[in-house]
Amino acid sequence: MACLAAASSTTSLVFSSSFCSSRLFIRTLALRSASSPPRLFSTTAVPLRSLVARATLGFTHPSIKETPKLSFTAKDTDAAEWKGDLLAVAVTEKDVARDDESRFQNPILSALDSKLGGLLAEASFEEDFAGKVGQSTVLRIAAGIGSKRVALLGLGASASGPAAFKGLGEAVAAAAKSAQAVHVAVVLASSSQGLSSLNTASAIATGTVLGTFEDTRYKTESKKSFLKSVDIIGLGTGPEVEKKLKYAGDVSSGVLLGRELVNSPPNVLTPGVLAEEASTIASTYSDVFTAKILDAEQCKELKMGSYLAVAAASANPPHFIHLHYKPPTGPVNVKLALVGKGLTFDSGGYNIKTGSGCMIELMKFDMGGSAAVLGAAKALGQIKPLGVEVHFIVAACENMISGTGMRPGDVLTASNGKTIEVNNTDAEGRLTLADALVYACNQGVDKIIDLATLTGACIIALGPSIAGAFTSSEELAKEVFDASEVSGEKLWRLPIEESYWESMKSGVADMVNTGGRQGGAITAALFLKQFVDEKVQWMHIDLAGPVWNEKQRCATGFGVSTLVEWVLKNAS
Repeated sequence: MACLAAASSTTSLVFSSSFCSSRLFIRTLALRSASSPPRLFSTTAVPLRSLVARATLGFTHPSIKETPKLSFTAKDTDAAEWKGDLLAVAVTEKDVARDDESRFQNPILSALDSKLGGLLAEASFEEDFAGKVGQSTVLRIAAGIGSKRVALLGLGASASGPAAFKGLGEAVAAAAKSAQAVHVAVVLASSSQGLSSLNTASAIATGTVLGTFEDTRYKTESKKSFLKSVDIIGLGTGPEVEKKLKYAGDVSSGVLLGRELVNSPPNVLTPGVLAEEASTIASTYSDVFTAKILDAEQCKELKMGSYLAVAAASANPPHFIHLHYKPPTGPVNVKLALVGKGLTFDSGGYNIKTGSGCMIELMKFDMGGSAAVLGAAKALGQIKPLGVEVHFIVAACENMISGTGMRPGDVLTASNGKTIEVNNTDAEGRLTLADALVYACNQGVDKIIDLATLTGACIIALGPSIAGAFTSSEELAKEVFDASEVSGEKLWRLPIEESYWESMKSGVADMVNTGGRQGGAITAALFLKQFVDEKVQWMHIDLAGPVWNEKQRCATGFGVSTLVEWVLKNAS
């Protein structure tokens, strides 16, 4: 509960390089002969910068920038006495209500305004600040309180969920950037509704970290980040808050990795480099992770005809990624798999993407599912949950055009023996996921979630900020949607309408790979279902919309937070 307390207590936590994503790395992966067994990778990371400059198309490589350090401290103290650069006060529309004499009725705003001689009320009135979402006003202070500036940040009519307080954290980061503030404090003018103080503090910290992030690896000039510390006032102190803030940092590190992976241009982030990122996670958290990277010959041994057909046209060879998490101690009670679509670039193949809205220039984000899976792996490597085993699986490749590429009309055979007539080479993601899902089932898992930027149809149905979720398991649906409530990521359950399978039937094979425009997201889910063991609980998440923020021209890291929450819900 927000308050202006006389006594002061403190809980502090520093997010240093652990909250920022790893830089992309690359090293040569030795191709193994067909007779050699899969090898466990434990690699020493070599900076991408040292090799890619002479190997990458366009001579492009990401610059290595110093990782900023950002510390969070939970305090119970008098906001008016807090000393620093910027005091951010989060207010609802109700909080800024005034009495007949134009004085704030809210006790925190009233106390601050009293010490400022009415300047806060005057400034907010002149700037027509009403506490609406996105509104802010900043007042430079000469004297009266400890802070050099006070910012009022609007929460809207009310703020009750994690998304609202993540948004507040982002607003704090933006205000700090504008003011070039180094030390910032956040206080709520009134207590949050429907969300515990622990989860509110965690959401604010997460939003601030993500709001501070700017991907400038490919820019010749970038602005320096000044923000170093954030004090969260009035939401409690002690070990539980400290644990929750650490958790926010761990999850944020995974989200940032997901963002950097999706942001990376396809001439830098090839399938091999994506595999190296996975290997780096395994070597960094080697106490709980092992990595297995399969080359094309090994995938042939496993009869992955569907996946390899997609990869056949590219000069960059495919890499099948399998990260395996085992808890550091204790028994395993449940086995999970997270499968991510890993198309590091999708041209569409012979059905090349053309015309307005085809988004071919953005097809670097077609590996957004794999970015979510690897981001979750990084976060879980730090959290180390007990009682759960997790397999992270990505069939990484490119969908290009050449004389060796798959053609419309080709018939492919997946690793479970089912045959697929290719009627559209731009419906390639499901072909890679088919063999990845068979592989995941063969690991003996109980539950699978796959994530993919699979269909434009899902964007049309749900827009840019909501992912579609498909499952026949009510139990799994409840688990995942409960997790998304905590993460603040938006999912909407869509039906698996079995009657639509009629449009997926082929005259020469078991199925075609696309059923046309109507219900495209549903028929894509029905296709994937053919490659999942009936005994395994399975959910497909189509994140084609929320993977990318068009306004910011940046990846979102969508899916990481929900996946981490879901794994923890299954952990002991």
